[in-house]
Amino acid sequence: MKKLSFLFCLLFTFGLSAQNIKGISKDAFAHTYSIVARDTVTGEMAVGVQSHWFSVGPLVAWGKAGVGVVATQSFVNPAYGPKGLELMAKGTSAEQALTQLVEQDNGREYRQVAFLDAHGSVSAFTGENCVEAAEDLTGKNFSVQANMMLNDKVVPAMAEAFMRYSDYPLAERVVEVLKVAQQTGGDIRGKQSAALIVVGPEKTDKSWEDKKIDLRVDDHKQPVQELERLLKVARAYDHMNKGDLAVEAGNMEKALKEYGTAEKMFPDNLEMKFWKAVALANSGRIEEARPIFDQVFEEDANWKEMLTRLPKSGILTISDEELQKILE
Repeated sequence: MKKLSFLFCLLFTFGLSAQNIKGISKDAFAHTYSIVARDTVTGEMAVGVQSHWFSVGPLVAWGKAGVGVVATQSFVNPAYGPKGLELMAKGTSAEQALTQLVEQDNGREYRQVAFLDAHGSVSAFTGENCVEAAEDLTGKNFSVQANMMLNDKVVPAMAEAFMRYSDYPLAERVVEVLKVAQQTGGDIRGKQSAALIVVGPEKTDKSWEDKKIDLRVDDHKQPVQELERLLKVARAYDHMNKGDLAVEAGNMEKALKEYGTAEKMFPDNLEMKFWKAVALANSGRIEEARPIFDQVFEEDANWKEMLTRLPKSGILTISDEELQKILE
């Protein structure tokens, strides 16, 4: 214990240079708690993480649709992310891939890493020199891991929470696990940033389709709560996107349904109100649309100008007379 304390004195004194510590001389410092998990129904895979460190997401959370997810933390070796995904993409199991990379890592005793592949294989590693309380627990289709926690109850509480919220969608389930971790004690230093990624069950060569959810809270007093809020916003905008696609396809009934669902989730959001009104107008329900437009225009006149630009693009399909009726 004295040796480890002296190690950290050196690290902080020399700005984490760690030049005499084999294998971690240039590694980022991201002690944290995280979860990797898979939904057995949808096949989606996720990583959720929180830390008292700025912008923890890009360092810790890695994932690729149809392949797997990785969480790499403590003294972070980011190479575990892309290298682990590359191995799993070639058919190597999560356990075999993690074992192979750990064996090649001179700084392994300062690492904490978890791999999960698209087949549900899961594996985790916690080096002997990770700062207490440090532990990992793996179960069917998930692994929870943490280091530098306030107490040794955090990781078991995370595992219990993952099983307790089994009826939740995967992203919401992961957020609940992060919330429980914080409620149980969390990082001994406090909290600062959080992240959540979700990837699908099928491989894709379209990079823009790789992540279904990709949310980051880089610097916040309540990062997990902010992550939860952003997830709710993301779900609402999923409905907005579906509404847009329905408009493109000329299916105003579906567009109205999707925009309406989004608006119910965020009733004060002007954009959601506006597009719901557009869908109503395109469906011939001008009288229903008018009071919604009036409310939006009153709060922000730019939306009135926006409406006048839509007919040219084909997004608004009402007559000039009907448009003037709305604008007046």
